Amino acid sequence: MRPQHFPHHPRHLHPGAWWLWAVGLAAAAGRTQNPVPLLLALAVTGFVVGARRSTAPWARSYTAFLRLALLLIAVRVLFQVLLSASAEGPTVLFTLPSLALPATSGLKLGGAVTLEALLQATYEGLQLAVILCCVGAANALGSARRLLRYVPAALYEIGVACVIALTFAPQLVTDAARVRQAHRLRGHRGRGLRGLRRLAMPVVEGALERSVELAAAMDSRGYGRTTGDPLTRRRTGLLVLAGLLGLCVGVYGLLDVTTSAWLGAPMLLLGALVAVTGVVAGRRGHTGRSRYRPDPWALPEWAVTLSGVAAAAGAALDAHLHPALLVLASPTAVPPVPLLACAGILLAALPAVLAPPPPDSATPAARDAASPLGVAA
Repeated sequence: MRPQHFPHHPRHLHPGAWWLWAVGLAAAAGRTQNPVPLLLALAVTGFVVGARRSTAPWARSYTAFLRLALLLIAVRVLFQVLLSASAEGPTVLFTLPSLALPATSGLKLGGAVTLEALLQATYEGLQLAVILCCVGAANALGSARRLLRYVPAALYEIGVACVIALTFAPQLVTDAARVRQAHRLRGHRGRGLRGLRRLAMPVVEGALERSVELAAAMDSRGYGRTTGDPLTRRRTGLLVLAGLLGLCVGVYGLLDVTTSAWLGAPMLLLGALVAVTGVVAGRRGHTGRSRYRPDPWALPEWAVTLSGVAAAAGAALDAHLHPALLVLASPTAVPPVPLLACAGILLAALPAVLAPPPPDSATPAARDAASPLGVAA
């Protein structure tokens, strides 16, 4: 094993390992509304991001995702207060003026607001917020642009489209900091609704422009271009898309315990088999591609990936053996502690130690990774 594969040697971890780790944590959060494992997963993502985040501009996106998660919880509670089907509990906190709605809508506007309804809405919002923070942690730790270098050549068009989608949020954070700094230099405070209106338009326009510029740079440099048979590319694309659809259905079946058993693991395995078949068939009909400075997949990558798998496996075992621990019988009851799920989530904190520290952003490698044109190389 080469020295750069050891955890203590500074290098960029393979972005696929970070995304697999984040998917495992998100899967664990998707199986429960118990605030104990949810808050633990949120703490783990923040701890790992703080320990292994680089100084690249896109690495600061976790804070934006965290703020968006808090806003999501507030919006979920607000909708529960304003629109709900019933009082959902005996403990009435206050009563709002109500407005009669058609009986077929199943909703009420205003009326009694109960403690049970607010707690249930908070737990549901917290679940979505933790999943969103897992995605934010993956964006902050593993560059989506570096991950797209490993998209199969037959999926060239999909890879270019994903560049615009996945780089929009990190570029949004980078442009927000740049525009806010420019406003401070001009003497503007940038607070309140007026400051938000002045900040929003250049930030959104700049982030979209940089994402499109990155996709254009990839296209001009021949990213993913091959000399294969067009029929082989179409067949490969159909197989991979069908496999990805099966993977999505399988993940939904695993996360939702109320669905049929065949929608879970069987569909997940079938989708993975079809997707792998498409990729293998596509490689046979395409010429090889060289990669500049490829990311190794060594022991740290396996450790990070397995820690995310441990989080998902712990939650899945608790959902099978002790389902009452993951779904609260009453929102006002004291949340129990699911030991297997919490133990798996704690194992997901190991990448803070096992993953290699990122190199300094002043080095040429880090500058290339942080550059909007870094993936085109």
